[in-house]
Parts: sequence; structure tokens; C-alpha cells
Amino acid sequence: MIYIAPSLLAADFANLESDVKRIASAGANYLHLDVMDGAFVPNISFGAPVIAALRPHSKLIFDVHLMINDPIRYIDDFIKAGADIITIHLESCPDPLKVLKMIRAREVRCALAISPATPVEKIIPFLPEIDMALIMTVVPGFGGQSLILETLEKVRTVKRYAVSQGLKLDIQVDGGLKPENVHLATEAGANIIVAGSAVFGAKRPRAVIAAMRESAAKHPYKG
Repeated sequence: MIYIAPSLLAADFANLESDVKRIASAGANYLHLDVMDGAFVPNISFGAPVIAALRPHSKLIFDVHLMINDPIRYIDDFIKAGADIITIHLESCPDPLKVLKMIRAREVRCALAISPATPVEKIIPFLPEIDMALIMTVVPGFGGQSLILETLEKVRTVKRYAVSQGLKLDIQVDGGLKPENVHLATEAGANIIVAGSAVFGAKRPRAVIAAMRESAAKHPYKG
């Protein structure tokens, strides 16, 4: 199954509650929450208090993507705020496995992300330890970028490894995804699609989500 995870970065921040309810009613599965610290990535977004404020108003899966340095300091804060999944970046800390084990010990799904500049081989040893791999398809830290096609080969490599090892692993892609190109990601093996402005910026988000699912169904993983 393909899951659609609209990114809150593209929402109307003056009307977050209504915007989140709008994309939930349009058929979204996850709410992707990009937390930026202005250090690991240049921009600053929002933190645990915003997530905690939204949590009572949504039944969507809260997919918290930590683009922050030394994320172990804040794991408990984001769990308390209502995270269902916490993703850290391989590049953000000296011992990613320690952080992942901490997340799992708290009975929250754990995920690991790599940026476009990071070789895919770096994430392979961690795949048995995680619930989801996030392959960034744009440079993290900025919205509205175009999909970097070369990153999809990383998706394919991770998917092939997971299949060969019998791993039950979700593969998420984040950046530049829209109905016109989502098939490229699903053919490579992705099953969770992050989309920002393509969904939140749409006048008819239900039609956009439906179009993405239809395209994905027609273009499954090719191996």
C-alpha cells in the first residue's frame, strides 16, 4: 500500500488546525512534521510545542522528521508531544544506533534518513534496526525544490537489500514529489510519499492525493 504524508511546512501556519483537518479528510495517511534547528540545516521551522498543540486535533500518524543536531537530547520531548514515528538523520549524530534504540525502547517507530550527498552504503548496516528508511530526494532544509532523480537509485538499492534480507521495511521519499513524478519513486521501491505544496497548496487536495495513489498503483516496484 502507498501512504501519503503531506508536509506541514507547506501548510497555512495561521490556520494549522483547519489545514491539517482538510488534508486528513482528503485522504492523507500521515502528517510529516519537519523539525529544523537552524544548525543541521540552515532554516528553523517549529518544535515539540507545535506538535503537541496539533496532536489532540488529528488522528493522522504523526511522522516527526528531526533535521537537528544531536537529536537524542529531544527524543522524549517529541514522544511526549505525540510522535508516532521519529526519524533522525544519519549525519546528525556520532552514534545513530544509540538514538534509534532509545526511540524503539519507548515503543515508538524509529527511522533513519540520509541526505542526497550521503552514499547509500552508509545506511545499509542500520536497515535491520529500523522501521523506515527515509531517502531525501532533495537537499534537506528547504521546501519547493525539484526531485533529484539520482536519489531514486538509492531507493532501489535499499529496497533490493530489504527484499533480499526479508526485512519488513517502509521506504519514504521526501522532496519534489507530485502526481506527475510519484511513479518514479514507487517503481524504485518507495511506499511512503512526502509531499508538501503539492497537497497543502492544492485547491482540491483530495484529487491530488487520489492522482498520486492512482499513479503509484499503476507503477509498482519493478525490482
